[in-house]
This record gives sequence, structure tokens and C-alpha cells, in this order.
Amino acid sequence: MELLKRLSEAAGVPGREEEIRRIVREALSGVVDEIQVDLLGNLIAHKKGTGPKVVVAAHMDEIGFFVSHIDEENGFLRLEPVGGFDPRTLIASRVVVHTEKGPLLGLIGIKPIHILTEEEKKKEIRIQDLFVDVGLPGKEVKERVRIGDPVTLYQTFAEVGELVSGKALDDRVGVYVGIEALRRLKNHEADIYFVATVQEEVGLRGARASAFQIAPEIGVALDTTLACDMPGVQPHEQITKLGKGVAIKLKDSASISHPGLVRFLVKLAEEKNIPYQMEILPRGGTDAGAIQLAREGAAVVTLSVPTRYVHTVVEASHKKDIEAAIQLLTAFLERCHEADLRL
Repeated sequence: MELLKRLSEAAGVPGREEEIRRIVREALSGVVDEIQVDLLGNLIAHKKGTGPKVVVAAHMDEIGFFVSHIDEENGFLRLEPVGGFDPRTLIASRVVVHTEKGPLLGLIGIKPIHILTEEEKKKEIRIQDLFVDVGLPGKEVKERVRIGDPVTLYQTFAEVGELVSGKALDDRVGVYVGIEALRRLKNHEADIYFVATVQEEVGLRGARASAFQIAPEIGVALDTTLACDMPGVQPHEQITKLGKGVAIKLKDSASISHPGLVRFLVKLAEEKNIPYQMEILPRGGTDAGAIQLAREGAAVVTLSVPTRYVHTVVEASHKKDIEAAIQLLTAFLERCHEADLRL
């Protein structure tokens, strides 16, 4: 899990994924035939084959912020979000402000409850109400921080019982699954492109550009999905459960999986005794939605790692589900040339 730990703890908001890109390039050195980076920042790793052209996509970016304002008097920072946040999860968090002169640790603050009016207590928390305190005088902050500097949440990676937990498992765990599958891959006919994509959290942008360039016949997105197996959630609302295997997605807001690919993955999982579960996600999407619409269109599917507490700093995935995802993706890449895509 050392690679997953490095990926989780590294910083990479949409459009600023360079630290993740370096880790991925290093991890795939000697594993693939060639690596390139396009103008948008997607890392495209090619493992050559003579069979169908297959894209496997996992996004590098994490939800985060850009500095939008610096208070000249006291140095407090205001934030512009890039990606979707629940403001309730941000109060009393630590962040890292990534400046040209080096990282600054900061604290997300809010007006104390002790001095709120009764009307203020009734209001929902908004990101606009939050600020970052870096503990320095305003003049020094102005010298070190610029408008547009990226800000990421601070959290260390940890193993919690049978789970792993940290920030940005969405979607560093997908990146990890893709890398590990390529490392284990032996014989294959498919012409495989693993794309560590950028800017997924703000509209599947990296996947759209890379899929247009590659023009795949088959696309597999790797991502997290909601595991809502927790108190207060009815069984029919849970989406997936931790420890029950990799999730084979049927649909989400961005794509409907190709039925031939779904059947083929189910068959592979059952043949190889890989634990799996079926997934329908009512809201949210993955890179598959962009790949599906590239050029003349592609047959797509998403393999998901069930994850609790998505879009927080304590995202949690089960080790067995991560392993199941690696095993199923590896088996798929070895045999995807056998899949029947006729409709």
C-alpha cells in the first residue's frame, strides 16, 4: 500500500496535477512501452498490442481550492472551490497552501458559535463563510501567497482495521488499481492505453481530450463509488457495501455501461472467483461518460471501488475490494479481445 499512500498524500487539484503525474510516471517506468503527456496534462501510458484499442482511465485530480482573496491587514485567505464540497465537512480542517516559495500549513476557520446571532445559527454553512488562517502577518502572507495558488486539504493516509483511509482516494485508488493491473498483466492482445486523466472533478475534461486523441473501441473508467452501508441509510439506498467486492457499474448520471462489457466482466469475475457487486449510482459520473462520446463512440464500463465518506479527508475503502478491482481489471485486459460487443 506504499504507492497508494504516496498517491493519497500528494497534492493535485484540477489543473495542477503535476505531483501525481510524477508519481505515476515513476511507477510505470519499465512497465509500459511509452509514456506521453498531452497539452491538457493527461499522462498516457501505452502498452502495445495487436487487438482492440482499449483505454483505461483514472483521474489524478482531487477536489480542492484556489486562493481567491488575501486580506492585506491580517492575512486571512478566501477560497474558490474546484470540485464539489459539503461545507459541513470543512470546518476545523487543516489545509496546505501550495505557493511558489513552498507549502504553507493553514487552518480553516469560521465565526465562533459563541458570538453568532440566533438568525446566524439558523443559516446553512457556505464555503463563502470560511477562511484560511496561515498564522502570519498580512504583509508576509502577501509576499508568499498569490491569487490562484492551489489549496488542498491536509490528511495522512492510514490503515483502519480492514480499511484504508485518507484524502483523495477519489480517485487515487483508481490510479493505483490501474498501475497495479498493468504491473501484473502478462499475455494480452489488446492495444492498451492507461490514461491518468486531469480535471475530472470539474467536468471530465481530461478524459474527453485524451479519448478524442486515442479513439478507443473500448473504455474502462476506474473510480470510487458510494458505499453508504452505514447507520441511518436504508438498504435500497446504500449503492454498494464495503468488503463485498469490486463494483461493476450499470449506470450513473454520465454514462450507461455497454451490456456486452457488463456481461463479460460478470463472467470473468465468476470464472475467477473474484468478489463483485452490481452498481447503479443515481447521481455523479466518471470518465466513462466522456470516453463513450469520443469521435464515433466507444463501448464503456466503469469498475468502481466502494468507498465511504466520499469527498472528505477520511474517505475509506476496503483492502479486499481494492484487490478485487485489480484482479478483475487484469483479467479483463488479458481477455477483452474475446468480448462480444454486438448489440
